[in-house]
Amino acid sequence: MQINPPFGYREIVPFLKTHKVALPTAAALPAFTRELNAIPVSFTEFGIAGRDYPVVFASGDEGRTFSPVAVLGMGQGENLYLAEQSWEAGAYVPAYVRRYPFCMARVTLDSVEQQDRLICIEKEFVAAEGAAGEAMFDDAAQPLPRWNDIQKLLNEYEADLDRTREMCSILADYGLLEPFTMQATLAGGAPLNLTGMHRVNEARLEFLTADQLRTLVRKGLFARIYAHLLSLDNFGRLLDRKAARARAQA
Repeated sequence: MQINPPFGYREIVPFLKTHKVALPTAAALPAFTRELNAIPVSFTEFGIAGRDYPVVFASGDEGRTFSPVAVLGMGQGENLYLAEQSWEAGAYVPAYVRRYPFCMARVTLDSVEQQDRLICIEKEFVAAEGAAGEAMFDDAAQPLPRWNDIQKLLNEYEADLDRTREMCSILADYGLLEPFTMQATLAGGAPLNLTGMHRVNEARLEFLTADQLRTLVRKGLFARIYAHLLSLDNFGRLLDRKAARARAQA
């Protein structure tokens, strides 16, 4: 059996009811958040994430598939939403971060990817035998309130990912996604060039068929399209953040 960890996770293991967990503090962040300039967001997050971040579409396979991400910085490995060791107060924290150290992982058995997902945990957060840790289930193997909240987040996020994949597939099939580049120059700084992003070409909506438009309406995609398009104005706020950080470091 092969378990495929999500991006940013190091070594995950299946979560067992007997495990005790050394949960991170509420303010603690996964290490990978300090080394990226974009983070995945899902279908229901478009509206709230779009208030704080530019939400764009990225592809890791030359345009065969797409995933929505919130842009966090203008350079490789730059997260402008970190304040010391925490996420900046008042900024939305994506579910991808909030679910950590848990996840639902894809499992490959005999070279065949299984349809069901497996609840896993980053191995380093499983408390060693005799070490301090928080139980998620009682002695009768019944879930404790803390686990109910975690499992709800995991289940809702996983279901949301299915809607996200369907959305991206429809937008790509309808030819609505186009590549674009963000270029800017800070005062006294070197030119910035952020590539590898895609956006919805609003003008192409006019040329969709009636059936295609009905599909967008029925599946709630118009709201996501315009939340995405409006969020692109946040590139200006992102540049302001970068300029402020450059001044603070000068």
